[in-house]
Amino acid sequence: MEFFDSHAHYNDEKFDSDREILIEQIYKEGITNIMNVGYNLISSKRAIEIASKYDFMNASVGISPNDIDDIGIEDLNRIKELAKNEKVKAIGEIGLDYYWNKENKEKQKEIFIKQIEIANELDLPIIIHTREAVMDTLDILKNKMCANKKGIFHCCPLNIELIKEALKLDFYISFAGPVTFKNSKNAQEVVEKVPLEKLLIETDAPYLSPEPVRGTRNDSRNVKYTAQKIAEIKGITIEEVAKQTYINTKKIFNI
Repeated sequence: MEFFDSHAHYNDEKFDSDREILIEQIYKEGITNIMNVGYNLISSKRAIEIASKYDFMNASVGISPNDIDDIGIEDLNRIKELAKNEKVKAIGEIGLDYYWNKENKEKQKEIFIKQIEIANELDLPIIIHTREAVMDTLDILKNKMCANKKGIFHCCPLNIELIKEALKLDFYISFAGPVTFKNSKNAQEVVEKVPLEKLLIETDAPYLSPEPVRGTRNDSRNVKYTAQKIAEIKGITIEEVAKQTYINTKKIFNI
């Protein structure tokens, strides 16, 4: 049984002490494809550098809504140049976050739209981060800037209306550790709503460790706990979840 972790951050400093040993161990334990995701200029460069060392790892580049304070056109041009690397399969993570940042909503929207434009120009999908900004995120995708190659709602909020609209837009829905949390209110309803053919699994490592390892540094091996929870909710085997999400992730990233 093989798994594809569709979203992890091995460019994060939390992996500096044991990154290479850990990545090799992860592969041996059946995580045979990983998307290493950028979130600002430095992390995007690092995502490519790390992914370039491994045949089973690719990268995405982008500037997240939490990293846009001093961003200008030169930075976006640099993201565009980085995105031309053969290891880069998506633009992201990009989007809107009104939980951490309520003061710069207009700039968030502007940078989000500009990065969708880059994705469209380079024929790449997008990886969306949205937090407490569902309506504006959907408004941009529906009415302001269509993503030609579609993409993924990463660590998708457990919001049934968002799920419905995202599926109408033909996006994939990626679930992470929160669907396993004991206090997760909507996990059952939301997971049931997403067809297996539109579903991805991820860790968001080193963050959001699932039950039963919540509170520890997350890594791609823990994607199996999310897969198991999805299998239980859908009444299928973990092997079925692993196989179909692997197919789905390779398809959206054109791997």
